[in-house]
Amino acid sequence: MIPAVWAIMDDDGVHHAADQSANAPLLPETNLVEGPRRPPARQKRPSTVLPAIAWTAVLLLLLSGLVVYRGRRDDGGQQAVARPGDQVVVEVAASRGVAQGVSEKSTGPALLGGGGRGAYEWTNAMLAWQRTAFHFQPEKNWMNDPNGPLYYKGWYHLFYQWNPAGAVWGNISWGHAVSRDLVHWLHLPVAMAPDHWYDINGVWSGSATQLPDGRIVMLYTGATADGAQVQLLAEPADPSDPLLRRWAKSGSNPVLLPPPGVAPTDFRDPTTAWRNPSDDAWRVAIGSQNRDQAGLALVYRTEDFTRYDLLPAPLHAVEGTGMWECVDFFPVSAAGDVGMETSAAPGPGVRHVLKASLDDDRHDYYAIGTYDAGSDRWTPDDAAVDVGIGLRYDYGKFYASKTFYDPVRRRRVLWGWVGESDSERADILKGWSSLQSIPRTVLLDRKTGRNLLQWPVVEVENLRMRGRRFEFLAVQPGSVVPLDVGKATQLDIEAVFHVDVDAPAAATASVARADASYNCSASAGAAGRGLLGPFGLLVLADEALSEQTAVYFYLAKGAGGRLSTHFCQDSFRSSRANDLVKAVYGSFVPVLDGEDLSVRILVDHSIVESFAQGGRTCITSRVYPTKAIYDSARVFLFNNATGVNVTAKSIKIWELNSAYIRPYSNSL
Repeated sequence: MIPAVWAIMDDDGVHHAADQSANAPLLPETNLVEGPRRPPARQKRPSTVLPAIAWTAVLLLLLSGLVVYRGRRDDGGQQAVARPGDQVVVEVAASRGVAQGVSEKSTGPALLGGGGRGAYEWTNAMLAWQRTAFHFQPEKNWMNDPNGPLYYKGWYHLFYQWNPAGAVWGNISWGHAVSRDLVHWLHLPVAMAPDHWYDINGVWSGSATQLPDGRIVMLYTGATADGAQVQLLAEPADPSDPLLRRWAKSGSNPVLLPPPGVAPTDFRDPTTAWRNPSDDAWRVAIGSQNRDQAGLALVYRTEDFTRYDLLPAPLHAVEGTGMWECVDFFPVSAAGDVGMETSAAPGPGVRHVLKASLDDDRHDYYAIGTYDAGSDRWTPDDAAVDVGIGLRYDYGKFYASKTFYDPVRRRRVLWGWVGESDSERADILKGWSSLQSIPRTVLLDRKTGRNLLQWPVVEVENLRMRGRRFEFLAVQPGSVVPLDVGKATQLDIEAVFHVDVDAPAAATASVARADASYNCSASAGAAGRGLLGPFGLLVLADEALSEQTAVYFYLAKGAGGRLSTHFCQDSFRSSRANDLVKAVYGSFVPVLDGEDLSVRILVDHSIVESFAQGGRTCITSRVYPTKAIYDSARVFLFNNATGVNVTAKSIKIWELNSAYIRPYSNSL
């Protein structure tokens, strides 16, 4: 099969296979000035993948339904470019989460393969390779939402939804890990288990609030024996323990029941509390929806976290957005590049972000606006991009996110749950499912004033080891350029591109030829050819490009010749396996006059996180190569545009060390 990204269409309509590897120019190499790094340690990676026969039997009993996803197979049995309208029918698992009143928690629709060909024959070596090196994940089993992150007595704490009994959703407890730097994590025992009538069906999502006297209160949602969602209070059993290893559930639980008019399964995920300056009492928001399916955030007033008053109006509501879960509400500075404590008072130079995870489409939406402390109402700056209908934190696989304020570095840090895109059968075979995103700092983009900036926490740079720099590489239309970077499965890539949009072919392009209505998810991905794109990088690619994950830009020209920039991530050709969900993710990214195009990419085995234009638009993908693994992974530049020259002004690529996440008891 000819790699799709190499296909060059001449004017005569004939496709030619370009042998780019043979004709690629020699590339200059310059050693980078190395930053601080962690000393290597012995890596503890799984030596085998243990199949769970009992879980597989249960899973097969749950098969039901059908799902359609874009994907096409060529006559040779290899994955080819998906085209709009192509359909493959695959089997899916029965819903579990929705039946119990939370969002769908299946790892993905593809279960036993497509087109009746059966499940892909994964090997232990392939499955073991998928485990990440510097993204947080438990030692085994299922994980979903991040919960209650905080900094306490020298330690960062992360709690998360965890199934101690298997690699699929269920038996939800709170896993717990601690870190000194948000990168090197130590596993601790389970923090909270479903052991009371009010949370027997799950210790679900919640948030931590640190009071001025140092006390920590943890509010979380519990699923009762009859399936109702109630809000619960827990506190450290031993506040003198910096590791917070034991938690005591309040004798007043449940502290909140669903209010009149709210369905018992539409009341969940309390926010971090903030202090209202108008009366010095605390406020907590909780996700819900009304009978007309308007998503909303209810607001409660409390002084002691055991007694609450529901305020007359919600913090905000948006028609047609459905159930809001994992609501987050926090201030951002419009005057400086620092984070703000959650209770920072509204006023000049302060904006407030409202974020909701939409149960209907499983994406995280946010909007920037103004909080009125007197009325306890929030108003978006622009109703056209309100919560649920406008901006997203991430345009890929990213959900149920949560922020916290870090008092040490004066920053707001964001976590997101990154689920799987493979089959549950594969998850069961490898014995684990899901990751947490790299923690990201969050700031208001003061250049645009209309969006947030997200960027990997600076501590990630401590993992950088060997680095390579490439400068001023010309990437001609239709070309693929290999980059010799050594090991390419754990990478930090920073790239800056200059596009010659004033060249005659680009400058005279008509609106129709320049794809004014371009859409990443509806496109053919990196294999599609337009006048001004796509161009960018191929990561986790094998030498023959039979597998590749493309991170790219696409320029579209609208009425009056105005350019818009799209940032996309294409996994159509990321794997030869057939039991996967493969898609093109992406969105518009703001590019200001005089700015070159820039991207940072973190590659960690089965996850690719990308940040365009300093973090204005972010995309996360899960990918599962079968060939581009271990020493066979490669990196390439490519330009599949037909009428624009691209210069890679600067490309810096570092190999990243592993974070060696391990149990706390083994670290001393």
